[in-house]
Amino acid sequence: MSTPATGVSAALLDELLQTALDAARQAGDLLRDGRPADLGVAATKSSSIDVVTEMDIAAEKLITSVIGRVRPEDGFLGEEGASSAGTSGIRWVVDPLDGTVNYLYGLPSWAVSIAAEKDGSTLVGVVAAPLRGETYQAVAGRGALVNGRPAHCRPAPEFDHALVGTGFGYIAERRAAQAEVVRTLVPRVRDIRRGGSAAIDLCDVGCGRLDAYYERGLNPWDLAAGELFAREAGALTGGRPGERASGELTIAAPPGLFEPLQELLDGLGAWHD
Repeated sequence: MSTPATGVSAALLDELLQTALDAARQAGDLLRDGRPADLGVAATKSSSIDVVTEMDIAAEKLITSVIGRVRPEDGFLGEEGASSAGTSGIRWVVDPLDGTVNYLYGLPSWAVSIAAEKDGSTLVGVVAAPLRGETYQAVAGRGALVNGRPAHCRPAPEFDHALVGTGFGYIAERRAAQAEVVRTLVPRVRDIRRGGSAAIDLCDVGCGRLDAYYERGLNPWDLAAGELFAREAGALTGGRPGERASGELTIAAPPGLFEPLQELLDGLGAWHD
């Protein structure tokens, strides 16, 4: 029998979820226990401060290996280069280490993010944050859990009482534009938080630890699992009005806060540099 929300069988959803949980746990263990004391930068991406470590690469290899053994016909899109079309119609969207700079510096806010999608819709999302001791999981149409307990976003506060998370890119021009948006936003809300992991920020909205989150410049692997978690926990997600969350703009917040925040961010040009 298929699940109405997805048109995919319950058995397949169960298999995808268990596979994602297993891969995320093993990668999280590797990253937590295998971090070398002299960890350094292995490569850079968009700029000299947008870094990759040897552990990002090792974790992605582990994840693709774990998933590939169970589901060899699936495709992959991974931050560190895993890319294959597959033949099953299922594609795994993988960020092996979201929050690499935090990890490099020994800060605890980093996570493994794994999502399974079909026809552009996310079916399953798992975010494992080992140093928090938490695993966030969501299945389309089934709700969201944190460490096996139901997760729910907060009811919408008054706009000026909202605690809002965000993040910044690694290209100087984008950071300057993002700073201008924050400069206008911060006097209008309770406060701003910048955690350094988009996956965790999205899950924090779903757990009620942030009232809202927004960011420009996310990649599919940054947002896929966390966006599903936030949505299944009761938040609204999207980008510019009428558009889905994307690299242009990603917003997550409960109904009643999402709409005015989206309108303000759109007017401030948070969707462009």
